[in-house]
Amino acid sequence: MKSMKMHASVKGGAGSITEGWLLVVGIIFIAANLRAPLTSVGPLIGVIKEKLAISGTLAGMITTLPVLAFALLSPVAPMLARRFGLSRVLWFAMLLLAAGVLIRSSASISLLLAGTLILGLAISVCNVLMPSLIKDRYPQRTGLMIGVYSVSMNISGALASGVSVPLAIGLGLGWKGALGIWALLAVVALAIWLPQASIGRGRPGKTTEASQAPRVNVWKSSLAWQVALYMGTQSLLFYVMITWIPNILTTYGMSPGAAGWTLSVMQLAVLPASFGVPVLAGRMKSQVALMIVVVSFFIIGFGGLLLGGGRLVVLWTLFIGLGAGCTFSLAMMLYGLRSKTSHTAAELSGMCQAVGYLLAAIGPVLLGYLHDATGGWTIPLCILLAVSLCTMVFGIGAARNRYVEDGH
Repeated sequence: MKSMKMHASVKGGAGSITEGWLLVVGIIFIAANLRAPLTSVGPLIGVIKEKLAISGTLAGMITTLPVLAFALLSPVAPMLARRFGLSRVLWFAMLLLAAGVLIRSSASISLLLAGTLILGLAISVCNVLMPSLIKDRYPQRTGLMIGVYSVSMNISGALASGVSVPLAIGLGLGWKGALGIWALLAVVALAIWLPQASIGRGRPGKTTEASQAPRVNVWKSSLAWQVALYMGTQSLLFYVMITWIPNILTTYGMSPGAAGWTLSVMQLAVLPASFGVPVLAGRMKSQVALMIVVVSFFIIGFGGLLLGGGRLVVLWTLFIGLGAGCTFSLAMMLYGLRSKTSHTAAELSGMCQAVGYLLAAIGPVLLGYLHDATGGWTIPLCILLAVSLCTMVFGIGAARNRYVEDGH
């Protein structure tokens, strides 16, 4: 209640308690749409490959295309928000997302890839603008709201991973129906976010902290590049995880359904940590120690699988999920922690996600190619372990107590 009242007073009477809670619910449902369309693919990769007779490399493109879209549109998202209003841009992004999900569920390979690209463009806008919106609307509760945002993403992503195979096979929807059903979630988000878009907050010309602040060229900042490379390497690990971990687990004797649910449980199990990390990060001047801990989860998990998995394969998978949830939450928090204004946070978010997701796009396709070429997962897992070490290096640089505006 206190945070809602604070929000109302800061924004000049634009938020009653009801409106404040509606904003929170809207943030939750937009966040829920940013993972489910992606994580629902991994457990069905084998089915899609069989039905469409495509290679592992092309199957990896189903996950890589949205990531490429993230890289292409991320720098443009802050400009769209300044031109048309942040809330309105988010609403139209949800509309585009629903269309992309439906197009992806068509029968042909070309429409599958086209719809995947479209939904990726929509998600990229939300990825960039949501941390900026949270920093602007909840300046005193940024860590808490980033935690809520991250948990919502992880819950929807986990559920999508778990129900994909039961929907496709158990209910007879096929892979097209199991992927297309997530358009309903986007429609719900459209309805809930409509009042925010109608209010027109953040219209062009409105005098705000962001419009008055001097522009900062984040592309010339060494600190921004460290955040971007951290974002890219941890994203690469995440998108490889949601694409290929179910397939890796089947090599240890799991059924496709069990592998999908393992991925789901893994993401659900890390919810407390992914919520707590941004809250804890917001209370620390330097996040270096926290960074070392969360990236170590990746190193332990991929190292365990590389050594053979054995009976502890589920434990190693849990460590990988813990690393993915915590490093992502910390990445979202870094945009605000390394900037002084919401405007700079949006610019930093756009730059980091453009560079970061361009790097991340390499992961699923590269791993699919290496698996096809070697017939196993040893070389791919060695690559993932090396990327985890790079994430540690870039993350330590990004976690130090500095600001982009100060010329770092």
